[in-house]
Amino acid sequence: MPGRIVTELERRYGRPGNEVLEALRSAIAASGRVRPEDVDRIAAETGLPRAHVNAAASFYSDLAPSPHGRRHVRVCAGTACFAASGGEHLGAAAEALGTPVGGVSDDGSVSLQAVYCLGYCYGGPAALDGERPCAGSDLAGQLSGAVPRRDPEVPIAVDVDEPVVLAGLAGGGPDAWSTWERVRGPDAAATISREVNASGLRGRGGAGFPAAVKWRAASEAPSDGPRYLICNGDEGDPGSFVDRLLMERDPQRILEGMALAAIASGSTHGIVYVRSEYPRARDALRGAVADARAAGRLGGATGFDVEVFEGAGSYVAGEETSLIHSVEGLRGEVASRPPYPTERGYLHRPTVVNNVETLCSIPWIVDRSGDAYARFGVGDSRGTKVVCLNERFRRPGAYEVELGTSLRRIFTELGGGLRDGREPGAIQVGGPLGGFIGPDDLDTPLTFEAIREIGADLGHGSLIAIDERIGREELLRHFWHFAASESCGTCAPCRLGTRRGLETATDGGDPAGAGDRDEMLAAMEHGSLCAFGRGVPPVVRSIDRVYRGPA
Repeated sequence: MPGRIVTELERRYGRPGNEVLEALRSAIAASGRVRPEDVDRIAAETGLPRAHVNAAASFYSDLAPSPHGRRHVRVCAGTACFAASGGEHLGAAAEALGTPVGGVSDDGSVSLQAVYCLGYCYGGPAALDGERPCAGSDLAGQLSGAVPRRDPEVPIAVDVDEPVVLAGLAGGGPDAWSTWERVRGPDAAATISREVNASGLRGRGGAGFPAAVKWRAASEAPSDGPRYLICNGDEGDPGSFVDRLLMERDPQRILEGMALAAIASGSTHGIVYVRSEYPRARDALRGAVADARAAGRLGGATGFDVEVFEGAGSYVAGEETSLIHSVEGLRGEVASRPPYPTERGYLHRPTVVNNVETLCSIPWIVDRSGDAYARFGVGDSRGTKVVCLNERFRRPGAYEVELGTSLRRIFTELGGGLRDGREPGAIQVGGPLGGFIGPDDLDTPLTFEAIREIGADLGHGSLIAIDERIGREELLRHFWHFAASESCGTCAPCRLGTRRGLETATDGGDPAGAGDRDEMLAAMEHGSLCAFGRGVPPVVRSIDRVYRGPA
């Protein structure tokens, strides 16, 4: 329904709803907050209802009611940074800046906001000072000016015969746009679809849905207007930083992957959705789009063009229906399915949503063949995966490995085990909703199916090691805080369940041992609208399993 409403508004007023977030961001920059008069003005300027503008202003963390100081600092509270410092970096940053987390100094000069990932999991804890990143164990000193700022690059390594996703960074793959130049023509759609279907490529954003099947569904869906392709760069899973790596350092390969996917899916317009926490990725992609247009690879006679859209702070916006609502200028709430986005997505028209890593695989697959890609992996998990290792490892970074590689090899041989002789207490797999496993699970192969069998999910493919310094109660409290902060609030089971879990944990109780725990978790798991609410209970149970052993 929201897509239909926005389509009608655009038809009636000739103004797209996606102008709303930019206008709200400008209001923050001008006065430090979104005031009621700003909402009135933006509604008048865009020709959209005031309720539409106010709904967006009240949803996103970047537009939160708390005012921004002239210097606005965002400090990561995600799991990797929590693991790096035990959460102590938040208080240290607040003391260094003279303002509480979530507050602003008395003179309005500095404000401090906790966010849930900045993509510096390999070198955290991290912060964005305005749009300037800094990271390291001495973060508070960097923010206060006592020590020099550090902005560490992502370490990368390849554990396959030839890199696929990291081809543009590690070398060995086709040059960006060379595959598109070679295959475009009357048979391009059939060629691209055939090779990607043969490859067995499944989406790398978490759901693992076959990419070629999604494209076919969108191309065959009836439409009275354009079809859309959205690159999901809202890499909100704490622990994952491969999308930031690719968007900042290999944006042309992403655009080429989009152009190839657009041919196969019949899409005429592309949107790259970038998290506001990734300002360098935003700038790199906008520059890459301009260069690709100048080179005749986007726009004009190609029949496909791309725009870059910046989010406004929401973990749930990484879910495809929520992301689509965000691009439309709406609250990033999840929509029930069916209909699926491939049938009725952005502006109520057929829409494909693929994530960054998925799209970066496509040029290699089409160039080298789907069969060549399918030689990597095992069973229904074909190809390669970039696994991200957090700062607790001796050798943190982004590793491209073959699906089917054992977690033990990744953990011990590639990552080198934990630094400072620490022992792992728990290991988070695939982001906040991927779940936790224990050291005894490390002989599991890295596949979609095997990871699910041990009570977790592959997700984005990150591994966050939690060492023995952090206990079960601390980890549960951290997770419930994340869940309550990032629930979009659309459905009661998730909204109330996450708040109840946080209240119990904050009060010093044990949400996993509370009398109504099972009933609460069951209500969330079976009654929540989207994967976020349904995914919280299995994570809570996985923490129980790791620290208490199987029931």
